[in-house]
Amino acid sequence: MVAAWGLYRVVLVVIGTDYMSNHIMRPDGEVWTFSVRAYESLRPERAITVNYDGFAEDVKVGDELLVDGGMVRFEVIEIDGPDVKCLCTDPGLLLPRANLTFWRDGSLVRERNVMLPTISSKDWLDIDFGIAEGVDFIAVSFVKSAEVINHLKSYIKARSRDGDIAVVAKIESVDSLRNLEEIIQASDGAMVARGDLGAQIPLEQVPLAQQRIVETCRQLNKPVIVASQLLESMIEYPTPTRAEVADVSEAVRQRADALMLSGESAMGQFPDKALTVLRSVSLRIEKWWREEKRREVMDLPDIASSLSDSISEEICNSAAKMANNLEVDALFVYTKNGEMASLLSRNRPDCPIFAFTEDVSVRRRLNLQWGLIPFRLGFSDDMESNLNKTFALLKARGMIKSGDLVIAVSDMLQSIQVMNVP
Repeated sequence: MVAAWGLYRVVLVVIGTDYMSNHIMRPDGEVWTFSVRAYESLRPERAITVNYDGFAEDVKVGDELLVDGGMVRFEVIEIDGPDVKCLCTDPGLLLPRANLTFWRDGSLVRERNVMLPTISSKDWLDIDFGIAEGVDFIAVSFVKSAEVINHLKSYIKARSRDGDIAVVAKIESVDSLRNLEEIIQASDGAMVARGDLGAQIPLEQVPLAQQRIVETCRQLNKPVIVASQLLESMIEYPTPTRAEVADVSEAVRQRADALMLSGESAMGQFPDKALTVLRSVSLRIEKWWREEKRREVMDLPDIASSLSDSISEEICNSAAKMANNLEVDALFVYTKNGEMASLLSRNRPDCPIFAFTEDVSVRRRLNLQWGLIPFRLGFSDDMESNLNKTFALLKARGMIKSGDLVIAVSDMLQSIQVMNVP
């Protein structure tokens, strides 16, 4: 089992405890030993081996250690060389890869975090592996500034055959929030990592921080994922709490591009049911949004950097508005690099958006963005031929039918067309 302590990783080796559903129950009032020693023979009855060498030097007696932002709490009672003895003051469940932070006098201790590199030497090895395997996204934890993102992008470009791997910034620290706009601008997307974020800022600030991150991504036309503890109770139970359903609904109404399960699907008892609940709640809220004509009121700024980009942006803005006013059945977008599809998604039209591209990596990445259903398609110079090919494809799959009204846009011709499906 592995947990994060700030930017650190601690290996949890537990002896003499009861296991339940892959979780570790912590009885109240028991003393646990956090240590940087690798125990080869004798170990304390309840030991947590920490692989960050400076752990014992960084904590002080009286510090409070929080697991998952407070799901379990410890108080440091004794430091003996590499061993830190802690009293469990608030019992709870210790989950695999739980997040561990520490507080002193009511404030988060973060000086050591500031000095640590965002990307460790082990991370660079993992990045090299990902590049070699052709992954679509690399997500970076605890991003402090845009410099980290730019450095990673340069590294990928130099080592990848096509440099076509997107970088997602995980927003989960005070530094991330402080430099939010520049980080998102440099990234290809962002994740609201609420578990770690809730351990770094007061809990009551997390909802507002989530909304700010989602809105900033929307403003800058970057996909955003809301993650952590969406259906946490479904790790153990087959039905979520009503509060969790409301939480998922709020993330959908904020217009996040994607929602991500973690423990619920990674090590929970009901992964299929959790995914079914997440999907059904999301679809129901979006259906209600369309039925109630809850159109967007967010003022989306112009983001184009060139005349060609401005034309594409105006086409997509107009197409999304027309789609709502005419109540069309679908939007089609023919795109080489995915940009026009992204611009349509940004407008959140009421109908589905079918995106067609020749590039397989573009098609895969577009799956992350709201409302997009991407397909790989070989284009011809004749737009009429492309339209007929896509009509046949979608009709065969039952996604459209003859007589449906559709709007088609293209970044190859920078055009917009309104037509009925033959």
